[in-house]
Amino acid sequence: MKGKVYIVGVGPGDPDLITLKAVKVIQQADVILYDRLINESLLNFSKHGDKIYVGKGIGEAWKQEKINDTLVKEAEAGKIVVRMKGGDPTVFGRGEEECLHVSRHGIPCEIIPGVSSAIAVPEVAGIPITSRLVGASGFAVVSGTRVSGELDPDFIPKKGTVIILMGIHDIEKVEKALLMKRERDEKVAIIENGTLPCQRVIKGQLKDLTKLVKENKVRSPAVLVVGEVIDLSFTLK
Repeated sequence: MKGKVYIVGVGPGDPDLITLKAVKVIQQADVILYDRLINESLLNFSKHGDKIYVGKGIGEAWKQEKINDTLVKEAEAGKIVVRMKGGDPTVFGRGEEECLHVSRHGIPCEIIPGVSSAIAVPEVAGIPITSRLVGASGFAVVSGTRVSGELDPDFIPKKGTVIILMGIHDIEKVEKALLMKRERDEKVAIIENGTLPCQRVIKGQLKDLTKLVKENKVRSPAVLVVGEVIDLSFTLK
């Protein structure tokens, strides 16, 4: 009898931001696949499940295809398999790819939503996502990493809040794309290790984005925010 795969969003880092449903599924798991973006304290919710570290960092050995095959292998052995995903599984998390892969093998798969780092990280840093106080009536979440290697400026709106995930590695390209749509002196915030005790928030102007990242030696995971909502952080934090 085949098992089942759960693609589980476990939130942005702070273990208190995981959902109750995610905890229940993790407690039932026979096998858990996790990577470097997961707060390892979350593994404590599983008392008996086998834990498999799948890396996903730069230069680490596990490829997406191997992760996909492992999900299928473990589920075909009749196990309840949990694939932990930082933030929300389908916000640049490839959760839908993994679910489609196991489904093609006739294995039931369920996606458990998680609190996205795109929303939670700025908020915990005191930066609202939208606010009529500064005319930010909309927002866009954009990936700073693309298969083509270039951030398409067409995804960047001219107004409102822009939130960029996974943008540190190619920060020069990210800055270039932003400057094609936004003003050079717009506010920017860089939030490293958001929601965690070691969180850092660095603020400046868009024209200095690359300089800010390099001078402060910012490392992934980090979330970038562009927009007037950053001004409100002095009040909210």
